[in-house]
Amino acid sequence: MKKIHYLLTIAAIAITGCQKQPIVGLGGSASSEVKAMTITLASTDYTKVGSGVYAYNTKSFASDADAKMYIPTILNSEYPQLSDGSTASVTFTEQPVLADSIFADQKYTLVTTPTNDYKLLPGNSFSDFTVAQTLSWLPYKFTAPVQAQEEILTFAFYNGSATVAGTVQAYLYTNGAWLNAYLVSPAQYTSISLGTYDQFTSSNTAASITGYLNVFLKSDPNVMAVATVGTVEYVSYNYYNAAKATTQRVMALVYNGSNWVATNTTTLNFLKSGGTWIADPTVYYTITTADIALLNGTSVNTAVPIANVIQYGDFNVESSSQYYWSPAQLQAAMIVILTHDFPSPKINIAYKISYLAYTGTNNIATLTFINNGTAWVAQ
Repeated sequence: MKKIHYLLTIAAIAITGCQKQPIVGLGGSASSEVKAMTITLASTDYTKVGSGVYAYNTKSFASDADAKMYIPTILNSEYPQLSDGSTASVTFTEQPVLADSIFADQKYTLVTTPTNDYKLLPGNSFSDFTVAQTLSWLPYKFTAPVQAQEEILTFAFYNGSATVAGTVQAYLYTNGAWLNAYLVSPAQYTSISLGTYDQFTSSNTAASITGYLNVFLKSDPNVMAVATVGTVEYVSYNYYNAAKATTQRVMALVYNGSNWVATNTTTLNFLKSGGTWIADPTVYYTITTADIALLNGTSVNTAVPIANVIQYGDFNVESSSQYYWSPAQLQAAMIVILTHDFPSPKINIAYKISYLAYTGTNNIATLTFINNGTAWVAQ
């Protein structure tokens, strides 16, 4: 009898070391060599981007977009000999912004006399702000902000029904725009026995500060209500250093599904094409239990094989079996899934779909499709 398989999700190979993993060759000579590589960037790899790029020093990228821009430079430097069609799955450190603001304690209280700060916002005739109005007002007050500039504002907040005087909120200027930052409150400092001065000091290690901020965010229902994997919070906290100087620092924390961490490990795919490395436009997708359930009641195969794959989570490709899925039937099943999961697909871009194929044992199999703007076509 066929063994019951409950696990459908296909786990990627975990990369835990800081050095590059062995290259898995696909054959070919040195002059026309196509390889598939799995790489984790080491500290020295980031220097290949050039000293004028921030990642040279931070050993991380601020976003996926930056990684896609700069990692090809690293690959072109280290693997120029590989031919078109070579691929690289690259794991790197991602940190949304440099950890701390370099600015001193920046605090400003909006006033109504002698000049009414609130009326700097065009069209405003009131002496209070909503959150959205405060964000719109900041460029009129701080006309030449620089990256990582922070302002702690005290203002009259209109919550939709009443004005709350003395509201304190942190704002951060990053990547060309002002945004709300999460401000550590006096009550939170008190909860960790730092309420006398409401600040961290040089006796608190970077790891301990990150740990406290993680607890604060996880304990805040408003934050956790909208937190998903990859969500970034910019957390503002007061810091007193060994030189007896006070700064208002900002740390970017990323939610990894369990905790808020200072950095996040991300993997992206790259392709050698036209003689140079580029960010791989291919979409890689592994089907789920919910995807397989979509096949129920369809005509992609007869009822018995469909019921079997829904029950076990794998497609039987043994031609002698009553549960057999032919290549054409597999393609039809994947098209049902693609049509549902990607209603607005990228046109003429490869979609590589992974699934479990049963041949007495389970094996990971892949089919490739493109959408030509009208239909999904197997490749």
